Amino acid sequence: MSDAMNGQSSSPIAASQPADEPAYTADGSTPRERCAALGIDWMDNAPPVETQAVALIDADVAVRLRVVPLRRAQGRLVVAMVDPLDIAAADEVAALTAHPITRVGLEPTAFAELLKEHFGTTAARMAESLAGEADERTDLEHNLDAIEADDIHRMAEQPTLINLVNLLLLEAIQSRTSDVHIEPFENELKVKYRIDGELVEQPPPPKHLQPALIGRIKIMSGMNIAERYIPQDGHITLRFEGRKVDIRVSTVPTLYGESVVMRILDKSALPLDLVSLGMGEDMRNEMDRLIAKPHGMVLVTGPTGSGKTTTLYAALSKLYDPRKKIITIEDPVEYELAGINQMPVNPKRGLTFASGLRSILRQDPDVIFVGEIRDGETADIAIRSALTGHLIFSTLHTNDAISSIGRLTDMGAEPYLVASVIEGVLAQRLGRRVCPECREQVPMPEDIEHRLSAEEKALFNGQVWRGRGCKQCNESGHYGRIGYFELLRISPALRKAISENRPAGELADLAEASFRTMREDGMHKASQGLSTIEEVMRATQDTEEAGV
Repeated sequence: MSDAMNGQSSSPIAASQPADEPAYTADGSTPRERCAALGIDWMDNAPPVETQAVALIDADVAVRLRVVPLRRAQGRLVVAMVDPLDIAAADEVAALTAHPITRVGLEPTAFAELLKEHFGTTAARMAESLAGEADERTDLEHNLDAIEADDIHRMAEQPTLINLVNLLLLEAIQSRTSDVHIEPFENELKVKYRIDGELVEQPPPPKHLQPALIGRIKIMSGMNIAERYIPQDGHITLRFEGRKVDIRVSTVPTLYGESVVMRILDKSALPLDLVSLGMGEDMRNEMDRLIAKPHGMVLVTGPTGSGKTTTLYAALSKLYDPRKKIITIEDPVEYELAGINQMPVNPKRGLTFASGLRSILRQDPDVIFVGEIRDGETADIAIRSALTGHLIFSTLHTNDAISSIGRLTDMGAEPYLVASVIEGVLAQRLGRRVCPECREQVPMPEDIEHRLSAEEKALFNGQVWRGRGCKQCNESGHYGRIGYFELLRISPALRKAISENRPAGELADLAEASFRTMREDGMHKASQGLSTIEEVMRATQDTEEAGV
């Protein structure tokens, strides 16, 4: 049965699989091969479509379930699907249309064209059509406070408004958006998607939809729709193709209404291996040696949004072994990791990083992941846990790897204890990748050349990589993100200097000869056509200021 039939119909939307990638089943076969084995028809070209059949479902349903009704025949509805083995999707279409379903497989590219032809509705088009429904006699733009909660609830339950929010989320997920920002201003309502770390403004919905649009999001995320003057937090769980997409929602009151940010957590888009994150082979080997330690502390540092948690998730996934007890304490738990016990902090109930870490130690763990070391108490417990035979992973907010040592001692940790437990520190930043489909080499611009050292210029030989712009990258020249890393391994000489509380400059001089800064790592990647010089300098400029 489908999720809707099981009573789990809270806007079940998630990203659809790219049209050019075949879906593989658990045994490694493609849907085409499985369909042949089960006697289900498969087509390579788009078939004709009856208007009456395609009108039986809405655009957001067709895009979400990847289904296009073709025709009605002998009391049944024939539907084209990229994956005809998706029984839950077929069940949901049957329930929505009140027709028994006959499934037909369709080649992904042909399906994408068929879907676009018959369900080309976008959030922008839908918002534009709704713009005409505004009552010019009302001045909602300047009287939002006068709207009663019951009226907002009624507007937010309108089918067209529900479909608009559904399409907003669907398009965001499909475009690899990490955050959706809805920002109210005096005469307009802005919608922005953060794609590859950059905010991209979308066609704005009409201002008069603001109360209903924000009200609908608050209903979906379990917030108090009547409270508009204090910040609120909530979450939305979306289901699609058997997988779950979580969306963390935050609202804050502003001068012209509530500003909403929705952070999309799609585990299927999370690269849980260090290769996908862009870490080089030598550094991966060093990381493998660090995470294989029986005890000690490994830190990952960087500012918010630099991918620290993703890197540690990748390390934990690699480290997972049924014979080991692995527990995490996070704020919040961003992604669920199979086989790993994950605990969210809850300050309102007294569960902080420090108190949670104390309780975790009574669970006899082998490996502990502390989401962030924020204070001296957490640092002290984490260090003593590492001293007593546990492997501790955690994050810090510092500009570079060396600075993390000073941050721990600033929190009150004894230098000799830090020196005893610390095994390695990984610092990182994220930059945008050059689109692999449209990248090309061009002469190095003069304004870039004078900002490079002689060693850096030698890497490029006067040529740099650029993305020309194409359909895949939405004409931006960038597609996805890549990490710039520096890994500080604690040598005996460095350990001795840490115990003596030497300054950061002296510690940096004692780093191993193989140590490479984030800027150096990024420049090598830019020379290989994986990123651009501008991205490297933008992402690592704070490390230059720190004297790295």
